[in-house]
Amino acid sequence: MKVTGQSTVGEIVAEDFRAAAAFQQAGIDFCCGGRRSLDQACAERGLALDDMLNAIDRSCAQADAAPRFNEWEADAIAGFIVGTHHAYTRRALPVLTAYTTKLAAVHGGRHPELHEIAQLVQRVSAEMTAHMAKEEQVLFPYIAVIAEASRLGRTLPRAQFGPIENPIRMMEHEHESAGAAVARIRQLTSGYTVPSDGCTTYRVCFEELAAFERDLHAHVHLENNVLFPKARVLAAPALV
Repeated sequence: MKVTGQSTVGEIVAEDFRAAAAFQQAGIDFCCGGRRSLDQACAERGLALDDMLNAIDRSCAQADAAPRFNEWEADAIAGFIVGTHHAYTRRALPVLTAYTTKLAAVHGGRHPELHEIAQLVQRVSAEMTAHMAKEEQVLFPYIAVIAEASRLGRTLPRAQFGPIENPIRMMEHEHESAGAAVARIRQLTSGYTVPSDGCTTYRVCFEELAAFERDLHAHVHLENNVLFPKARVLAAPALV
């Protein structure tokens, strides 16, 4: 893929996930904001397009090759998401809830922002738990059915929820909510910077919060910019 200013951020990362590192470093949202052109994303951040293109080239020149998810079947991508990102999220959120609740109780007097952080983590935990269940029980099974039907040349079944755009829009809206909450946590922690009086728990908690943000961005990108476009194409014959 030849990257230009008109390429969307989501397309660039979908083609080669190594480009995500350049966007993360520049503070450009490549998951929920993946539909913006590179020109627009650079303008919003006050960045020179040529500098960003060079950063993308450097990131994509790294030796570690990322999976080419664009070349995968939709049901394989959904399975990867469940086995990798959903599994990680289910492991991480109880730990983050415990850490942030403890920090708020112990350090909240000197650092009142910790109370809001703990509340945001609890909100994200509740929302993501329900969100992942809907994907695993409703949307992803239908994607698996239509992917198999397409491979075998069979008529696509109609879903009980109507057009596939209905659940996809709901999932995208929930992605935006989780992304906004995590962005607020990043703001409250000054980019996960541990204060001078922070203890070991403080440091570990902020490291885990940063790791969760990175995984969430990869998770949402893979759904919004790779899986859902494939699912829309697969489901199109069912609308005829």
